[in-house]
Amino acid sequence: MLLKSIGMPERQQTDICVLTILSMANLKKSSRWAKASNEWLRIHDIIVFVKNNYNVAYAENSRETFRKQALHHFRTAAIVEDNGKVTNSPNYRYRLTSEFVEILRKIGVSSVPLEEFKTNHQSLMEIYASKKEMEKMPVKINGNDFTFSTGKHNQLQKSIIEDFAPRFAPGAECLYVGDTIQKNLVKKADRLKELGFTITLHDKMPDVVLYRADKEWIYFIEAVTSVGPMDPKRIREIKSMTSGVKAGLIFVTAFWDFKTYKKFSEQLAWETEVWIAEMPDHMIHMNGDRFLGPR
Repeated sequence: MLLKSIGMPERQQTDICVLTILSMANLKKSSRWAKASNEWLRIHDIIVFVKNNYNVAYAENSRETFRKQALHHFRTAAIVEDNGKVTNSPNYRYRLTSEFVEILRKIGVSSVPLEEFKTNHQSLMEIYASKKEMEKMPVKINGNDFTFSTGKHNQLQKSIIEDFAPRFAPGAECLYVGDTIQKNLVKKADRLKELGFTITLHDKMPDVVLYRADKEWIYFIEAVTSVGPMDPKRIREIKSMTSGVKAGLIFVTAFWDFKTYKKFSEQLAWETEVWIAEMPDHMIHMNGDRFLGPR
């Protein structure tokens, strides 16, 4: 398939995307590739062409689907261009680029235009992969460089490693931290076992586990953006996997801001700690009779 050969992701190889290309090239079922053209078109024109020539009816309110699923990506990949008008202007138009039209016209005749296009334009999959890599958040864990994938939850975990740990767990070793994509970004299984952890495949580790050797404290930290604070049930789950642990246990719920903390405050278990990233120098102690320590 042509779209696949130039590196378009699978989501941009669907029927709606193919029909968009055919419409913009003014290619009907009986048309020859050599007749491909690139007139300026509205999305409405594409919808009408598809219905009249391919018997596929799209509602007028599906224009945003055409725009988001096909045209935006095609523009990034240099397959289409727009006329520079504001998006909501009645004069806003798209057309195929002259390079891509030449590829269509030479299908079955010459592969030169296609090869030149691939040489001159980075594929969309490469662009998106590069963008995703650039957006990753660098973080140093146990002296080694890692990256968290993007997202609010991982941003909070990064803050736990970089802001909480130096303040409240100085010199601590990170035994475990996950990533929303790579579940076990860091998992020091031998060290966990050495400390007495009993972990099965069904156990859900806290988001971050730190061990402070000088105090023999283990910090279990949940990074909460939408679910999962240190409530009584979560405490019981963690204690079940740490029944053989001799070190002191500290349970911490980390929030990004005070607003999120207030949302979950009634669910928090007593004898636990709260840390809020927007106020990194302070902690909230749930009925604490000491500043910070195991219970």
